[in-house]
Amino acid sequence: MNTLSTNQPLCSALAVPASDYLAHMRALGRGYAGEERVLRNIDAFLAPNGSDLTAETFSAWCLGENHLTSGVRRNRMRIVRNMCLYRQRTESGCFVPDITQFPANHQPVQPHIFTEAEIVRLLEAAETLAPRWNSPLHREVYRLAIVLLYTTGLRRGELIRLTVGDYEPYEHTLLVRQSKFHKSRLLPLSRDGFREVDAYLEARRGRGLPVSPETPLLWNRHGNGNDYTGSCIQYGIAQLFRAARIYTASGHLPRVHDLRHTFAVHALLRWYRFGDDVQAKLPFLSAYMGHVSVLSTQHYLHFSEEIAACANERFGVDCRAILGSIPSGGRAAS
Repeated sequence: MNTLSTNQPLCSALAVPASDYLAHMRALGRGYAGEERVLRNIDAFLAPNGSDLTAETFSAWCLGENHLTSGVRRNRMRIVRNMCLYRQRTESGCFVPDITQFPANHQPVQPHIFTEAEIVRLLEAAETLAPRWNSPLHREVYRLAIVLLYTTGLRRGELIRLTVGDYEPYEHTLLVRQSKFHKSRLLPLSRDGFREVDAYLEARRGRGLPVSPETPLLWNRHGNGNDYTGSCIQYGIAQLFRAARIYTASGHLPRVHDLRHTFAVHALLRWYRFGDDVQAKLPFLSAYMGHVSVLSTQHYLHFSEEIAACANERFGVDCRAILGSIPSGGRAAS
């Protein structure tokens, strides 16, 4: 039997197939930490009664998940089902949940697309932050976080995992290591982006704070220098949203992830404004954002009024060029 990465072994009838399944998927290069948590959860549910997974025990476990949103419940049920499909290879009679009975995905959250004026207000709000005992560069850290999230479309987790060594000061690039889908990528920074990183690192040097390659880029004094946690950055940036009076159409604070949506939409706007071939540019945007295909990137390309206006203007220019080439009284070539 393949053992799990944690110290506590599984105890139910799922112990062997779940352990083998996780080991198999990790051998393919997948982390599966979230999947392991779900499988440990259902294992703990089954273990006290020595029950195997059946339609009845699966339904009973699902009832305990009803406090979660439908999309989260569906994902957890899907994880168990995938393990059962793997188990079915060697135990043909084992129970496999019926996916048609799973709850529907919840309605996706409509992202807030920031305006350039709102980004300016965010940076102004960051400028008001005062140093703290555990974060002597509190203002500089949050200013850099906003700039990098907006100009690179980084995921929150990617941002907090960056180290000083991931920044190349001569090529002005950031190395994002082994992120989602286990992909690493090298990101050329915009002029504003690399100037902010340079200024931030210079501030660290000026205060005698560590700038060795292995230290976190977003540095604080906890434990003699740790990276920020995702929840800490989330809370800090939410406070900036509130200070800058930025709210969604429904009156809520935006999400940090909405800056990633904004990065993609603003890239699209720039291409339209500069007269670029948008379709030809999309694969570059997909690679920059760390997606496996353009299909994933399309999730971030929201059709706004500004994009509609730019697209209409582009269409009008193209039509005028075509119509202007038609001889008087003639017709366009087929």
